[in-house]
Amino acid sequence: MSEFINGLRAIVGDRHAVTRKDALKRFTEELRGRYQSDCMGVVFPGSTEEVSRVIRFCAAHGMAMVPQGGNTGAMGGTVSTPEQLIVNLQRLDRIVEVDRVNQTMTVQAGCILANIQEAAKDAGLLFPLSLGAQGSCQIGGNIATNAGGINVLQYGNTRDLVLGIEVVLADGRVWQGLNRLRKNNTGYDLRHLFIGSEGTLGIITAAVLKLFPYPGGRIVSLIGVETVSAALELMVSMKSASSDRLTSFELMSQRSVETAVTHMAQQRNPFDRFYPWYILAVVDSTEPDPQLRSRIETALEQAWTDSIVRDAVIAESESQSARLMLLREDIVEAQKFLGGSIKHDVAVPISCVPDFMDSAYRAIRDYMPEAIPYPYGHLGDGNLHFNITQPPNMDREVFLGHWKTINTLVHDIAHHYHGSFSAEHGIGITKLDEMEKYKSETELDLLRDIKSLFDPHGILNPGKVIR
Repeated sequence: MSEFINGLRAIVGDRHAVTRKDALKRFTEELRGRYQSDCMGVVFPGSTEEVSRVIRFCAAHGMAMVPQGGNTGAMGGTVSTPEQLIVNLQRLDRIVEVDRVNQTMTVQAGCILANIQEAAKDAGLLFPLSLGAQGSCQIGGNIATNAGGINVLQYGNTRDLVLGIEVVLADGRVWQGLNRLRKNNTGYDLRHLFIGSEGTLGIITAAVLKLFPYPGGRIVSLIGVETVSAALELMVSMKSASSDRLTSFELMSQRSVETAVTHMAQQRNPFDRFYPWYILAVVDSTEPDPQLRSRIETALEQAWTDSIVRDAVIAESESQSARLMLLREDIVEAQKFLGGSIKHDVAVPISCVPDFMDSAYRAIRDYMPEAIPYPYGHLGDGNLHFNITQPPNMDREVFLGHWKTINTLVHDIAHHYHGSFSAEHGIGITKLDEMEKYKSETELDLLRDIKSLFDPHGILNPGKVIR
């Protein structure tokens, strides 16, 4: 094994091949702590050429590899075993080019998402992918998992924000697919095979991203409603009032807001009471538009008159906007104060969200009456995090022992409403059983055929996405 490690060091340099157990810990610790992970070492290539040489070297020795970005995934997508090598791309962190005319940015895979957002802003442009881990997640991982976030309603998932990618294949060949074209109808669109493939078909090393005009005007409002159905009615009216410039429409349950207000020092309830559901709505425009704000205010006033809305506040400044938006982020962190949590990342057609919520609440109540539903999510695109927190008097590990049963309850309901058991978090190893349960045999066969074609020896992130 020392000979193998020495071969890797000859490629990436002595400092960039790590095998000491104490130094490996932060690369093998899984976000939720569900899985015990280990590896025989971590290498940090500094270029696409080094990634290619590492893969060729590993392929020649039959060594399986686990590609890794910021290690912020929630589905065990970078869990490794002692016989596997982690290929971490953090050194590939260069923003290669910002093209203001073409409105594109070419970046290496190890770029931190927040740095990409800031570079776009410096150029007067917007890269709209936005999620809780943006200060540490890397764009290669975002692409490999087809990350979602809060702005999907207006801009789409990561898949919709990528024009081209560069990928190193399982035999070390490099596909130079850094295309900056909006139109390119020349055969199969290979990039879409790699986007969302979680490193099982190739290692993404660079990408061309779409940029957009930076919003000159932003209207952020927090709204209290009684029902999810009322929230959907409000969404329709706000889309119309904003001329379809609604960027985010985030749903938060009363329990989640109460928990954030209780446990997060910077939070408070902007209303004089708590409501069953809260909506964080964001409308963006390319320039300040007082008439747009007036239309949003009128829409909210009419919704209040029609008993759709119970209360609402519209931010008067950037700092107030940031404070309202922080509430959505803080409810995720605040859930940890309630103990163990069984999390879900489902999607259903938007019109089915109220029925899904009713059915899921009922199923959990029937199965474990003292469990605490803690739902929130992206109502604008039907992506819901229907999380369940442990009953107050139940041991955490006992509660987590119900993981499989509760997952089945929630995922079966999502499936009933023609939904998905994974909307934005990916599959990893956590949802392999669901793949086999909910996907047809034809689809599974096609997925296995694709995996076999691109990685015939199964050395790229084995055991993830598809068995």
